[in-house]
Amino acid sequence: MDLKDSLSRFKQQQERCQSSLASIAASQASTTKPKHRAQPINAQSAPARPAQPIKFSNDTERLQHINSIRKSPIGAQIKLVIELLYKTRQAFTAEQINDETYVDINGNKAVFESLRNNLKVHYDGRRFSYKSKHDLEGKDQLLELIRCHQEGLAVVEVKDAYPSVLEDLQALKAAGEVWLLSNMDSQEDIVYPNDPKVKIKVDDDLKELFRGIELPRDMVDIEKDLQKNGMKPMTDTTKRRAAAQIHGVKPKAKPKKKQREITKRTKLTNAHLPELFQHLKS
Repeated sequence: MDLKDSLSRFKQQQERCQSSLASIAASQASTTKPKHRAQPINAQSAPARPAQPIKFSNDTERLQHINSIRKSPIGAQIKLVIELLYKTRQAFTAEQINDETYVDINGNKAVFESLRNNLKVHYDGRRFSYKSKHDLEGKDQLLELIRCHQEGLAVVEVKDAYPSVLEDLQALKAAGEVWLLSNMDSQEDIVYPNDPKVKIKVDDDLKELFRGIELPRDMVDIEKDLQKNGMKPMTDTTKRRAAAQIHGVKPKAKPKKKQREITKRTKLTNAHLPELFQHLKS
């Protein structure tokens, strides 16, 4: 009897729930039913407006670009920020950097720490700016720095000091203030100060004597002469040729000078040897 009573009570609850749901649905339908306004008999019905196609936001491409930057490796994001700081030479807050590069520094702790500890970035607690090895502001300070390095200063150390530093180096070279030379070993340019105190005037006779000295044609002989005079050559031709033979690289043959043909119009300087020119008389 207890089981039958439980089943009957459950059926009654189900019926009450069904009736409640039906009444709720009926009340909602009556409240949401649109009200029709009376129209004149002769009034024409307005044409139905065509459904407007759904358009995606015009900003979708920009959002995709932002998403690709923020999902890129940390190194790529740091590069974008450093390029901005290098080109503008201005100080930016994290929000301003986000506006310019879409790199979210505040939202990515790894990017923030890498940027804060980067050797090319200066962070004052609020703003980021570019930091070069030498803090220079113009050609005068550049020349002063070069004169402090009598042994030479690598151009790579100052080429990012300010945007026009390379143009100023060329201007100083043209003015005779510095010497700009290339290092044979490291393939880097070295700038040396040109001290006006050591400028001397060389006589023309000494210049002619210097220019009249004939150097050996083979580089090996030049290197031997340098060593005899206590100087170390910058090159080692013997070693280079030996390495070339090991790797099967043949040295370039010097082009043979084309022998000049003697004709009747040729100016003869060996007239005392007439047997050489017998064929010209015929």
